[in-house]
Amino acid sequence: MDESKIDRVMKKIGLILLFFFVPPLLFRIFLNVNFGERETEFTFVVVSILIFMYLLAYVFAIYKVRRHGIKGNARNIAIKTILTNQGRSAAFVGGAMLAIEAWRVPAAIYMSLVGIALFAIIPHILSTMHKREIKEKDVAEIKALPWYLRIYPWYLLSFVIAAILIHGFTGITTRDMGDFGTILTFYTAVTIPAALYYVGAGIHPHDLKIDEMKNLFSLKRVRDSKMHWFLVRNIFFLTMILTPISISVFFGFLLMLGFIPKEWFAVIVLNAILPITSTNMFLVPYGIDKKSTALSVTWTTIVAVPLLVLLINVFAYFFT
Repeated sequence: MDESKIDRVMKKIGLILLFFFVPPLLFRIFLNVNFGERETEFTFVVVSILIFMYLLAYVFAIYKVRRHGIKGNARNIAIKTILTNQGRSAAFVGGAMLAIEAWRVPAAIYMSLVGIALFAIIPHILSTMHKREIKEKDVAEIKALPWYLRIYPWYLLSFVIAAILIHGFTGITTRDMGDFGTILTFYTAVTIPAALYYVGAGIHPHDLKIDEMKNLFSLKRVRDSKMHWFLVRNIFFLTMILTPISISVFFGFLLMLGFIPKEWFAVIVLNAILPITSTNMFLVPYGIDKKSTALSVTWTTIVAVPLLVLLINVFAYFFT
């Protein structure tokens, strides 16, 4: 089986996980909790974090293209590519946090809001930017995000809202559902290992070469290297170093002052270290660089997943 066929199969598996496993998992989690003042506060915290992350990515992109003298269409592509690839794999890799009982609710809230950002807000921003860059006659030729991904954030949110309302008005939990509750618990328990396997299986072996690593960590300027490696290096620095450090320092300070619970700190920091989501590839028609995005997904996954496995175990000991 050639690589293109494998990619198509993996794409279908990813969509199955997104639509048929992740939403029921969130439904089960929110059905078993009281969504009160604390959960509402954390929702606003996560919204603020996501705004900060994308603003940081935009400012970082502007700084990099100015510093390296990138102009014209290459400048627009670079900015959109860096901005887009701040989007993280909250559903697939981030779902591992749901295995820790103390983190389930904040992790589920974070996952839901990231889904809205990835499939509703960012595509709208990219579409607006792309339309400004092309001639009016070409606007109709823009390939929009597939309809099933456009509805996904609201589809996902409907499960969350339904669970909150059902539990809020009736007090029902999965324990009150008898056999159906047992089946739901078992069915959704498959999501986490399946998602992690999906992420690992999506890594392309041909990218794991010494020459590719040299390109990733090269300090050459744009004129001495391929443009896509310039983007990959800066995306890697933004997502794996700058963003996690910025968020960890700020919320670590708040934790020391006693302003946030330790469970919040763990979920926030771990989400900041998540690899880039492979679903960003759906946004290529909006004018982002395809090769840079694919390589960024691969290399952040290679680095972030082992690190997250380690940190989840460490954080589970200290922050639960």
